[in-house]
Amino acid sequence: MLAKAGKNMPVLRAIKGGKAAPPKPSPAKPAVKPPPMAVADDAPVIALNLVPAKLSPAMAAYFRKCQDKLGFVPNVLLAYAFDMAKLETFVAMYNDLMLGDSGLSKLEREMIAVAVSSQNRCYYCLTAHGAAVRQYSGNPLLGEHLVMNYRVARLNKRQRAMLDFAVKLTAAPWSVEEGDRERLRRVGFTDRDIWDISAVAVSLNI
Repeated sequence: MLAKAGKNMPVLRAIKGGKAAPPKPSPAKPAVKPPPMAVADDAPVIALNLVPAKLSPAMAAYFRKCQDKLGFVPNVLLAYAFDMAKLETFVAMYNDLMLGDSGLSKLEREMIAVAVSSQNRCYYCLTAHGAAVRQYSGNPLLGEHLVMNYRVARLNKRQRAMLDFAVKLTAAPWSVEEGDRERLRRVGFTDRDIWDISAVAVSLNI
């Protein structure tokens, strides 16, 4: 049942003999451009002509785990994949260094990796370890600051001393003296912690 038009409501009347207005054409959708293809020097993982070896069962499982969790296998692993002994040694060293027991937190180790990679201008490492800093810290800004210049980041005294040492060890290793290690001790690092800071920094300089 139709409601009656009120006093303030316009009354709609049909126009005899009128023609319906043609529908307006819908705007054309912009063509979706295909993603740019990788140029030749982006495609190879390594510039050397090394034939990949057959993965051992352990490394095949590790690569599948990377694919499942990350969506890809990191290039650094593919670069070692021509020799299973070297690949397995690298994976064991990396996992112990970055994920094993240490007086350094996983976040602190990733912070060192980013600060050192910033000095070396390593895009690959900055991307990978910068993402880890953002994940562990829950602070995207911290990751960006460390990538650009760790000195502008809001760091506590422990973190600043740690990164100062790691960067000095990277940029001017010949200038590291006992006073540099003593500054780390004063903010709470043990000698084992100092070894770990050095080991992480050195590993990112390989």
